[in-house]
Amino acid sequence: MYRFFMTLAFVLAAACPVTAQDYDVSDLQTRAELSDFEETTRYEEVMSFLRATVLASDRLHLTEFGYTTEGRALPLLVYGDVWDASAAEIALTGKTRVFIQANIHAGEVCGKEALLMLIRELASGAYTDWADSLVLLMAPIYNADGNERISLYNRPRQHGPVGGMGQRPNAQGFDLNRDHMKLDSPEARSLVWLMNEYDPHVLIDLHTTNGTVHGYHLTYSPPLNPNTAGPIFEMLRGRWLPEVRSAVREAYGWEFYYYGNVPREGSNRAPGWYTFDHRPRFNNNYVGLRNRIAILSEAYSYATFEERILATLAFVRENLHYAHRNASSIRETLESVDLEPVVGQDMAVRSDFARSGDPVEILLGEVEETRNPYTGEVMYLRKEARNPTSMYEYGQFSAVETERAPRTYFVPPSMTIVIERLTAHGIWFEELSSPRELALERFRIASSQAAERPFQGRHERTLTGAYEPVVRTLEAGTLVVPVDQQLGRLVFYLLEPRSDDGLVAWALMDDVLSGAEYYPILREPADR
Repeated sequence: MYRFFMTLAFVLAAACPVTAQDYDVSDLQTRAELSDFEETTRYEEVMSFLRATVLASDRLHLTEFGYTTEGRALPLLVYGDVWDASAAEIALTGKTRVFIQANIHAGEVCGKEALLMLIRELASGAYTDWADSLVLLMAPIYNADGNERISLYNRPRQHGPVGGMGQRPNAQGFDLNRDHMKLDSPEARSLVWLMNEYDPHVLIDLHTTNGTVHGYHLTYSPPLNPNTAGPIFEMLRGRWLPEVRSAVREAYGWEFYYYGNVPREGSNRAPGWYTFDHRPRFNNNYVGLRNRIAILSEAYSYATFEERILATLAFVRENLHYAHRNASSIRETLESVDLEPVVGQDMAVRSDFARSGDPVEILLGEVEETRNPYTGEVMYLRKEARNPTSMYEYGQFSAVETERAPRTYFVPPSMTIVIERLTAHGIWFEELSSPRELALERFRIASSQAAERPFQGRHERTLTGAYEPVVRTLEAGTLVVPVDQQLGRLVFYLLEPRSDDGLVAWALMDDVLSGAEYYPILREPADR
């Protein structure tokens, strides 16, 4: 019955000619709250919730940034001193833009609920000082199709919601947090469009852990690719994340720390605390290669659903407090990063974990087995236990193979898939208006191997080989892709043939690589 009254209230509010701040949202609740945290909010309820909050505040504006596979509009709620939600209006403010995204994995729903609760607080007039220096862009239900595939058997060990949650992949069966480079899903294309159009300075990406039993309410991660600009690493690891961790401990008594897992029994890894992956197929690593700040949030899977929501909400609040206090230095740092030269730098094409110099203290935890009352499946519930354990930390990556970043790449005009992907990523290029002879480099292929099993719909490919000099006459229409541009780090990772997450790796060039002696994209070396 509560669902009927909640929906009816939204319909009546939308039908009445009210102005902002005439509508009271203090009694507005998510499905999670109304069900005593047994259920999670559905797509139409999210949309109704967002429409209701817009009625309460002149600072809230609702728009869309794309579509899902099944045609659901992806909502984007903007908060700030702006007239509307357009990118042009937001850019005119000159303020720091923070994008908060939830539900990329639709079984990890605490971020969606936390973000809705934060939006309600903003609609009620909380944190008005944030608008002095920030504009917030909030997308609470990114994997909307996955969100609607509710099952009581999704993520069964996670402690709730016991009334079911959505699935990890989208409707195509793709993990959206592996699709940032290949862009095979409409959701990922919509997200990259948003990044190109709004160019947020900061991204906060909300998840739930899966795996190790530890003693933290939430773990987090900055970008992990070694090619990320140094000042971004230094800001996040040197001040930002440690200050947020201290603020949460002081305000809530909770421990937060860098994301990690201990190796499973039988693993060939050395004991330690391991982060996840350096490749830009992951959201926060991709954003780092775009010269922007990215923060991954992972609420603890075995905390109760309510605790996970509250921990995520606290983490987002404290990050926004930090961004508000340091808004100018954030923009200044990123402006300098955009001007930082990439051409001629030795850049990673393959990387591996880097071990900390000394062991660190990691808080491991304990759980007890409980049962989902509706399925009888085992769920784990965290105990109030923090067991300090000394171990090495593998929380960063270092290059194991490098390549010197060139000045320019030259893409044959027949390579339409490559051109389309570069365009979608927002990479700048131009075309040769007439044939031109140039001294360049070409990559001679020594080996080409495709994975036996498909991953995310593609057989990943690995090339080996080396560059050699060549003089070539390039035809009119050849794409000239300079590395000396804001997205130069991304250009390098997409187009280098040995890159472990580029267009070759994702088998997007298999049609031209079959039986080929040379990689078809040429490049101009940095010293010419």
